[in-house]
Amino acid sequence: MNTSASKIASLPQASEIDFAQQLKAFHAGQTKRKKVLFVTPEYTGLIKAGGLGDVAAALPRALAEHNDVRILIPAYREILQHHFPIKIIARLEGLAKIPACKIAQLQLEDDGPLIYLLICPELFDRAGSPYSTPEGTDWEDNHIRFARLGLAAADIALGKGHLGWRPDIVHAHDWPSGLTPAYMALRNQPTPCLFTIHNLAFQGLFAPSAMPDIGLPARVFNSEEMEFFGKLSFLKAGLVYSNSITTVSETYAREITRAEFGCGLHGLLQQKFEQGLLYGITNGIDDSWEPSTDPYLISGFSAREWEAKRANTRHVERQLNLAVNDEAPLFAVVSRIAPQKGIDLTLGIADTLIHAGGRLAVMGTGDHALENALVKLAKRYPEQVGVHIGFNEIEARRLFAGSDFLLMPSRFEPCGLSQMYAQSFGSLPIANCTGGLADTIEDGVNGFLFHEPNLASYKAAIKRAFNVYAHPDLLNAMRCHAMNSPQYWRESARPYQHLYQQVLRKRPMNFFKGGLSQCR
Repeated sequence: MNTSASKIASLPQASEIDFAQQLKAFHAGQTKRKKVLFVTPEYTGLIKAGGLGDVAAALPRALAEHNDVRILIPAYREILQHHFPIKIIARLEGLAKIPACKIAQLQLEDDGPLIYLLICPELFDRAGSPYSTPEGTDWEDNHIRFARLGLAAADIALGKGHLGWRPDIVHAHDWPSGLTPAYMALRNQPTPCLFTIHNLAFQGLFAPSAMPDIGLPARVFNSEEMEFFGKLSFLKAGLVYSNSITTVSETYAREITRAEFGCGLHGLLQQKFEQGLLYGITNGIDDSWEPSTDPYLISGFSAREWEAKRANTRHVERQLNLAVNDEAPLFAVVSRIAPQKGIDLTLGIADTLIHAGGRLAVMGTGDHALENALVKLAKRYPEQVGVHIGFNEIEARRLFAGSDFLLMPSRFEPCGLSQMYAQSFGSLPIANCTGGLADTIEDGVNGFLFHEPNLASYKAAIKRAFNVYAHPDLLNAMRCHAMNSPQYWRESARPYQHLYQQVLRKRPMNFFKGGLSQCR
């Protein structure tokens, strides 16, 4: 685990913050809770494509004790088909080719945050994911779809639509929300905006001809603002125009200021760091990841109740037609099937893993070539390898609980939640030492780290895992450490609360006087 101090992650960590004293001082000068608008393309419980959905759903709940947090999300077809009880409360005007929209409100739980659904059927009432067609290609009008999201957020911050609620701070997430601070800045809105990077590799790049469609003036298409190697970048807009930037782990915050991980934006991010505007706050997990009380597990368990844990293993074996064999450790993959996640590396070590006596269970979807390679692997080893192409939240929980080890050879990993889910369920992660994996896994204590994303390094870590599995006392000690390791959102939310106060104390930035001329 990386415990070195990080200048980038200069916010005090939860254990270092005298939170009660901060809140006392905060409330002494305030007459009401701060109003925060979360702008997100995903929200677990409504629609989820990745870890962003989990964060967008869990963090507002953790902040709710001291803030009035509301969510703005597009009303995709998948959401509308649930027939949630919604109430139309506002209408917002369009801009250029961005159509007008309606805002409806929804509350999934009595104590949950209020959700604003952005209703625009011509943009969002479609089959497919939030970002792509059922065939997996990006929607051609994604620039208009997510400009509509950013414009709606800016309108709400400006008080348009007469919602009877106006945020004190806007918190936008990833490239689909990147135009939120841009539209706010173009209108000289004083409301501060925080922008969180969940994965820098996804940038929302469009041809410059898209700019008139979404009402952006030609003057902002330059290397200091929205231009990125000849393209319009939604992500860069979010970085340039927001008041502060966070990303989802301390190590990833350091990594993205370097060319290796910066995806061409490392110069801009290094400058934001030097200005004191870049922070790393490691994600948490929500309280549902408690193995003794999770209603979806075949059998709940606590530390040292390993026989009860095995009931989940038996279920996974039945579901994936694996041989029942407690002498053969079960290695799991629960992941997007993509090169970033190192799935090709797992394919590369699979023969070694199986010949050493292990078994492999895979759940995920993504790159079709990698999916096909996994399916072929399962056909080659029908009792040792099981593959489920797709994702099911309940079965994923059972796989975490039933496995002995989780494989995460990611080439880069902004934070990663799967390793923390696995740890909480007594499954030891085996991971490349990068991003949030480095921050949440202590090598040889609650998991295993290797330091180069290559087959030799990966195989060495697998061998260490087999050695631990052969010594039950050591295995169980590591499991106990792992189950006590994950940080929950109630701790992770505290640095965000601190940062909100810090951003609110600062004057709004003036975005149109240069200062970024050396950054693309």
